[in-house]
Amino acid sequence: MAPFDESDVEGVRAGVERVLAEHLDRQRVLYTAIGAAAAPLAEAVSGMLERGKRLRPSFCYWSFRAHGGHADSPEAAATLHVGAALELFQAAALFHDDVMDASDTRRGRPTAHRAFAARHVTEGWTGDPDRFGESAAILLGDLALTASESEFARATGTFAPGPVRAAREVFDLMRTEVTVGQYLDVLAQAAPWGDDPAADEARAREVIRAKSARYSVEHPIVLGAALAGADDAALDTMRAVGLPLGEAFQLRDDLLGVFGDPAVTGKPAGDDVREGKRTVLVARAMALATPDERALLRGQLGDRALDEDAVARLAEILERSGAAAQVEDLISELVATALARLDAAGLAEPGASMLRRLARAAVERSA
Repeated sequence: MAPFDESDVEGVRAGVERVLAEHLDRQRVLYTAIGAAAAPLAEAVSGMLERGKRLRPSFCYWSFRAHGGHADSPEAAATLHVGAALELFQAAALFHDDVMDASDTRRGRPTAHRAFAARHVTEGWTGDPDRFGESAAILLGDLALTASESEFARATGTFAPGPVRAAREVFDLMRTEVTVGQYLDVLAQAAPWGDDPAADEARAREVIRAKSARYSVEHPIVLGAALAGADDAALDTMRAVGLPLGEAFQLRDDLLGVFGDPAVTGKPAGDDVREGKRTVLVARAMALATPDERALLRGQLGDRALDEDAVARLAEILERSGAAAQVEDLISELVATALARLDAAGLAEPGASMLRRLARAAVERSA
């Protein structure tokens, strides 16, 4: 659900949805022209894009407005296309992330690799269904990544050369950081865990910043400012606002991955526990829990065969140890830092107020 569904101020969400729908219509035609059997690819991309919060496009648009961009200008309309490019990039990252995490569901539906594996079985095709599903999902991620680049290029043709150069640098850095961050996440999953909680937490926060915080909040905010022609000092200020807020956004995800309501999050409770995600929450619990509890965490985190009772016991340790409360406190500290920097930036209205609303929506959520 979008944070401003009740009013959709200045039609940001509706505009991004329209751009995405137009893009998907073009892609359906293109895919089926290449081969009629490719039609399910377009439907899978469409499914991944549905029900998104559209926080990234909103951060981008309202930063554009907060830095002097005009609501009724061609540049404002083009900024919505940049927002659509951000959504397509996120879709690409999610397709690939679900394969690497071996996730079963995404937003209440089977993940792409599971859905295509099931299709393989239903159709009675030859070969390994799981291999087929993973291959399809990787290609879907590649298609969404290509689409993101195409939409970004389409959008930036509206802007002057200076803003385009600045925005291009941010967009390219974002894509590289997320990919490297994904590798750091994979590496963290393979590394020894639990012997040095402080080092574990430092590593978890490094992954958060590279893989999620910057592309979820920092880069969209900086992109919007760049498109409005903001100078280097203003861009640095937006980085200082966006990074702590993006980290808080991901820490909220980590809490929801353990304690969230599956009916709201669209993922089974305890998926992060079964995947053994190396989070700040778990690092704090390793530092705070009793020796017996630490042994249980080390022995069971990452066991995909855990039943609901076992997951509930581990979640209870994460809460009883005080780790969950400490992560809540850390979220509050990070948001306070971001908002203080935002207030000190002296940005234009209504953009400044909308960025504050978005900041709250990013962390005060249940999905």
